[in-house]
Amino acid sequence: MTPPSAPYRYEAQAWRTGVTLIAGVDEAGRGPLAGPVVAAAVIIAPDRRIKGLADSKVLTPEQREALFHVISERAVAVGVGIVDHETIDRVNILQATRLAMAEALAHLTPRPDLVITDFVALRDLACPQRNLVDGDARCATVAAASIVAKVTRDRLMLEADQRFPEYGFARHKGYATPEHLAALDRWGPCPLHRRTFAGVWRQGELFVLDADD
Repeated sequence: MTPPSAPYRYEAQAWRTGVTLIAGVDEAGRGPLAGPVVAAAVIIAPDRRIKGLADSKVLTPEQREALFHVISERAVAVGVGIVDHETIDRVNILQATRLAMAEALAHLTPRPDLVITDFVALRDLACPQRNLVDGDARCATVAAASIVAKVTRDRLMLEADQRFPEYGFARHKGYATPEHLAALDRWGPCPLHRRTFAGVWRQGELFVLDADD
């Protein structure tokens, strides 16, 4: 089943005023207990619109991969930012998300004239921005960014699964599933876990206590 596509409504409003370089920005990985947060920024030209863009969460892995390749081929520019678990623990997940988004935007050539984010407000931008609630469902370029961010992060978590197969990262991508929580209960946190997140912090404390007994 194909989910509803995100419209180009907000882009079209800007295009009609002569603003053509519009970057949609979104992230993947704010909620997981392990791994990085990844952001992407995508600029799509008015005459090269991509069909079928939707919030990455409602797409199958196969649909995301297919759209990822189309976006990579047709977009004016694509930028990706990755902030690791250690930085997340140091600055908190919201600030880490902003850092990842800023990095993604910094990798865009040409630079955008307007930025549209999935709700997160960014600081020190050189151009105007719009922050849309549910932007990945309401704005096509933000949906494109959500797909690029999700596919990129999922690939990183597949690599993590090769390093730490006992945690099942290939299946849950670091989210707090029963399988993941059971692995944490059995093995304790691995080097990729976010130590400031509640489920990880508690298991880490328990393992320290066990070691001291």
